[in-house]
Formats: sequence, C-alpha cells, structure tokens
Amino acid sequence: MQKTKKSIAKKFKITGTGKVLHRKPGFRHFLRRKSTVCLRKACSDQTLGSAALAKQVKASLPFA
Repeated sequence: MQKTKKSIAKKFKITGTGKVLHRKPGFRHFLRRKSTVCLRKACSDQTLGSAALAKQVKASLPFA
C-alpha cells in the first residue's frame, strides 16, 4: 500500500480538475518591507507551472 508523503501534502493541494496548487513562498515574515501589490498577489494560491513536477506531486499524494 502506498503512503502519502506528509511533507508534500502540507505544501500542495490538488483541485477537482487535477491542477496542483501551492502557496507562494517568502511571505511568513519581513512583510512590512514588501509592497501592498506584492502581498496581495501572494495571498492567492499559484498553479504549479511544470507538468513533470505536478506529476511527481500527484504520485506522492495517492489519496488526494
């Protein structure tokens, strides 16, 4: 039986249509020096660009 990689499960999310979403990195601290536009863009989830990487993520999350 294949197990779920918990480290990947915390960082990625698979949508109903099969796209892989992730949170943009670098927005946990030092937020005062970043622009408002930059912060607003970072609050939305980003789709994973690489198809090969998305395939690896889906293989690591068998029950998602």
